[in-house]
Amino acid sequence: MTARQLRPKIRYLLLHAYGRGGTIRTVMNQANSLVAAGWDVELVSALRRRDDVQFPLDKRVTITTVVDLRDSAYVQPRGFLARLRDRRRGRQLERPARYIPAGEFGHRYFNRYVEDQLIAYMRTLSDGVLVTTRPALNFLAAEHVPTGVVRVAQEHMNHATYRKDVQQRIRETYGRFDAVCLLTERDREEYEAMFPGLRVVRIPNAVHSLDQVPASPASKIALAAGRLFPQKGFDLLIPAWAKLVEAHPDWQLRIYGSGEKKDELRALIEEHHLYNHVFLMGHTDRLDDELAKASFYVLSSRFEGLPMVMIEAMSHALPVVSFDCPTGPADVLTHGVDGLLVPPMDPDALADAMARMMSDEKTRAEMGTAAVMTAASYGPDAVHPRWEALFTDLHDQRRANSGAAKGQHA
Repeated sequence: MTARQLRPKIRYLLLHAYGRGGTIRTVMNQANSLVAAGWDVELVSALRRRDDVQFPLDKRVTITTVVDLRDSAYVQPRGFLARLRDRRRGRQLERPARYIPAGEFGHRYFNRYVEDQLIAYMRTLSDGVLVTTRPALNFLAAEHVPTGVVRVAQEHMNHATYRKDVQQRIRETYGRFDAVCLLTERDREEYEAMFPGLRVVRIPNAVHSLDQVPASPASKIALAAGRLFPQKGFDLLIPAWAKLVEAHPDWQLRIYGSGEKKDELRALIEEHHLYNHVFLMGHTDRLDDELAKASFYVLSSRFEGLPMVMIEAMSHALPVVSFDCPTGPADVLTHGVDGLLVPPMDPDALADAMARMMSDEKTRAEMGTAAVMTAASYGPDAVHPRWEALFTDLHDQRRANSGAAKGQHA
């Protein structure tokens, strides 16, 4: 048998593999690395609304969809039974989910139909490793994936940021997994305390590459990136920048990303008369190129899991100014070495730190050099072997336990 045949198949289940979120990008990085190392890897998208994936994906990674919601995928029912099934589907699409608590951030994407289709998919599995990538999918996998499958739950957010109903479901279900994988040491300690005896592993997300064009500390551009959602705190960043314009009129703040708060943020820019200083740049497929044009990165989030765009910025020799929000920034940054940490949700402190960075090119250069060294520990070669080791160990353990059970019944 070949090494590939001896390895288990790895399936990653994402809510929307065709979206643009950070979890999607990091999971695709993992899939690309594993398939390049000879593993059989499949991405499973619970929902599909777009035609194409938004991030680079190795052609050897197969991708399948559970519920295709594209208009082009809808087939007009013909015949009595087909019309009955279509009406039942329509009713289920309007009914609330049974297993997903209302506090789950992605709750609006789930309904009775999506839930039933995911459960039906999970029950077809019989072997390999299933990696689920958000609480809603973890809850379903804990209850409905057959025991012959190795179940791995990924957490991309800090436990404390979840609402109480989600935290309760985590306590009820996560103990059934073969392993729970977390991004930070603080998260690992918290989950180990909650689940004595459960295999809890810290594996940070990896940046897609360390071979990046270094930014110039002489640039007068600060950059932030992320979905235009409340979590990212751009409504705090824009007023903070307004305090700096008089002293630094030749600097620009460029914010990359799309999302539901675009109009509110644009109004905030107008309110503070920042239309020549702060720019909502929209989504870009060439963020690496844009990072290389800046001289420091700003993270204004209210909460994070592990802020990957921040680490990618550091790989470009960009120092960082960040809120010390839960969790992630303080797990990566060393204050005064590769960036500046300030109290969370304090725009005045954020403005003071950005002013310090803007006023001193030498500081930007020195911290940028240190940032590259920090980012190196999040490179693919440092992180991805840990996934291979975990999957191999879990699979071998399952085979050993299965063999022992057969021996007892012989």
